[in-house]
Amino acid sequence: MAGQKIILCDTNIIIEFLKNNKDIVDDLTRIGESSVYISTITAAELYFGALNKTELDNIKTKIGKLIHIPLNQDISDIFEKLMLKHSLAHKLSIPDALIAATALYYDLELYTLNIKDFKFIKDIRLYK
Repeated sequence: MAGQKIILCDTNIIIEFLKNNKDIVDDLTRIGESSVYISTITAAELYFGALNKTELDNIKTKIGKLIHIPLNQDISDIFEKLMLKHSLAHKLSIPDALIAATALYYDLELYTLNIKDFKFIKDIRLYK
């Protein structure tokens, strides 16, 4: 992942992209498809939220063009530390902690509409 600026997108960004939110579409277009990554957790959240088979197939097709970052042992270790530190004090959710752990492990900027869900995490870099 060295050499090019890569942005890790939170699930809410991809949801807005799928809804054709002009500002998000413009941002992601400017960033460039090859620089837009998602966590495997984001893919799972999107699949879980599909209302029917047609929507699921549409989601799968559209996010299939993006790079999906899988979980690994190091990300899992960071995730557990984040949950221990923030689950009670900040109600950090499991998916958000996994996405944050991925961003931290790879030192990626996280593009999210829910800054409040991540701003308390030390060393997290938020896009914009």
